[in-house]
Amino acid sequence: MSEGIITLGRKLPETVLPAYFPEDGSEGPITLPQPGKWTVLVYYPADFTFVCPTELADYARYHEKLAGLGVALVGISTDTVFTHKAWLDAEKLLADVRYPLAADHTGRLARSFGIYNEEDGTALRGTFVLDPEGVLRAQEITWYDVGRSAAELVRQIEAFQFVAANPGVACPAGWKPGDKILKPGLELVGRVGEELAA
Repeated sequence: MSEGIITLGRKLPETVLPAYFPEDGSEGPITLPQPGKWTVLVYYPADFTFVCPTELADYARYHEKLAGLGVALVGISTDTVFTHKAWLDAEKLLADVRYPLAADHTGRLARSFGIYNEEDGTALRGTFVLDPEGVLRAQEITWYDVGRSAAELVRQIEAFQFVAANPGVACPAGWKPGDKILKPGLELVGRVGEELAA
């Protein structure tokens, strides 16, 4: 993997990390991004913590929906695959987690996203959406004490997939499938409100 921060619009070089696969209880390498798929990387600070299991459980509730959209969902922390397994075995809130948990225990990938905390060896909460070519299309980074929303992630994926399939259109705030879209151009300047109300 090349050095430097992966920013929006840049491609994530192929990266291989060890991972724990709860679906069958195995461990092995995982390639990121997943070839030819939308890939969502969900970084969380650490196993055996407090907000983290609530987030992973929330993503588990939407895992099937995301898979139906052709999305590979991967949780990641700087813990090892052994800690991932122990945590999933111990924490009842994680009983429905079936997506892989990757181990970035050196923090190398977290550094590439600019979320590695050098003081304690953990990563901030970071969600990274990569398109099928591995290009970073969205990111959300939050501090340790506030969890994210998997429902909003699903909404964003649906919007990104829509604009990818319909070049030249844009999705306004809160857009969901079936809502009005925008076609940017001179005729729309200063008339967005009227267009959405029509």
